[in-house]
Amino acid sequence: MIQIYHNPRCGKSRNCLAFIKESEKEVEVINYLDNVPTFDELKTLIQKLNFEPLALVRQKEKIWIENFKNKPMTNDEIIQAMVTYPILIERPIVIKGNKAIIGRELDHVKDFI
Repeated sequence: MIQIYHNPRCGKSRNCLAFIKESEKEVEVINYLDNVPTFDELKTLIQKLNFEPLALVRQKEKIWIENFKNKPMTNDEIIQAMVTYPILIERPIVIKGNKAIIGRELDHVKDFI
């Protein structure tokens, strides 16, 4: 089964979800703004992405700029910031088994699923 961390207000996320549904793959939609991942869930997700936590942060978000930009932070502090402010999590995230990608480019999603 494919999972997608989805924000329905984001055009890229809506496009990605529609693309996955059109592929007729079974999909579980996780609206991460309503169902905020725990610290451990987010840490596991980052491992599946094979990213450093900062790479998953939407660094142009006002919350990030006003509260965290240019401050020295550990990986755990970055993850906690995303748990506290889930709008900071890059989207959409497509998960398949033990791997995940950022699904902003539909060509990458096509190859992944």
